[in-house]
Amino acid sequence: MRRFVVVGHRGSTDPGFSLNDLPGAGRMDELCRCVAASLCLSHGMRRDAECWLVLLGEPKGPKTIGFSGAKVRNLSPDERNIAGLIKKALALPCGTTFREASPGVMVRKGGLDAVLAECPCGVLDEGGEDVREASSLPETVLLSDHLNFTEEEEELTGGLPAYSLGPRVLHADQAIVVLHNERDRRES
Repeated sequence: MRRFVVVGHRGSTDPGFSLNDLPGAGRMDELCRCVAASLCLSHGMRRDAECWLVLLGEPKGPKTIGFSGAKVRNLSPDERNIAGLIKKALALPCGTTFREASPGVMVRKGGLDAVLAECPCGVLDEGGEDVREASSLPETVLLSDHLNFTEEEEELTGGLPAYSLGPRVLHADQAIVVLHNERDRRES
């Protein structure tokens, strides 16, 4: 299983955001691209992958939305489609355990601390070990949206193994594609 956990620092937790203004919903466009990069292939779905979005934006406190490539239905790689699934998940009342919003899409209350408590993971960081030279890669990889990790988040992730993708900083969705490619090459 491959899991990508993306921290959406300003990602809206209100289902009322507009599908016509995804950047204005806390860069929901970038988060939707991360879901597509995690799960979609040219003509199919990565059944061995998951993408969790940790939404920290206003107004309803942190929420985590999980997408499972093995179970998801009606997902296409366009941002608007994925944002519609996120809106549906955010509209569902939930507690601290995952609740299915639609096939393969789950939602719960809780942020990064809850994710780190249940998933051992590695973190993407420019100062980390080069993924091409790493002897193994973690099952779960934590990365940030268009913003850097906050000081508090860095404290939470300070003890995690760190990996670098190269000398340039990539968008989160591009980083996911590079990581998939590296794992695909190792597994073939």
